[in-house]
Amino acid sequence: MTPFHAMPGHLIRRLNQIAVSVFQDRMQALGFDLTPVQFAALQALGAYPGIDQATLSGLIAYDRATIGGVIDRLEGKKLIARRISRRDRRARELTLSDTGALLLLRVQPVVEALQDDILAGLDPAEKAQFIALAGKLAQAGNTRSRAPMTAPRDQAP
Repeated sequence: MTPFHAMPGHLIRRLNQIAVSVFQDRMQALGFDLTPVQFAALQALGAYPGIDQATLSGLIAYDRATIGGVIDRLEGKKLIARRISRRDRRARELTLSDTGALLLLRVQPVVEALQDDILAGLDPAEKAQFIALAGKLAQAGNTRSRAPMTAPRDQAP
């Protein structure tokens, strides 16, 4: 091992690789075609139906330039619907379709359960400490991100 292997940036990247792998393996085993970002988008739309694309990108801290592809794929899978906003005819409101809402209900407990696999090797107290520290770091560094997390203008998540 080299000093690089103990650097926070490297460890965070490795943890992301592990988290994505665990998520994808579990979804594939259950026959679901869903990525972590798509799941986050479905969850956000379940909590905030009718938001626009920019608001969704802020809620899930995803780059505005590439969120369109995520939305296109979800719409192609018939998991979401787009409609012209009643407030601004240039904007599109995003909502879960019935299929998307049902899928979200089915995968939510699976995603909650796989969190323990992502944090395998930690006891319950360490898991809580890790989550608290990771949350603190994410909040402290939010404005440095190319895709900062933001709440909808009229409500907080």
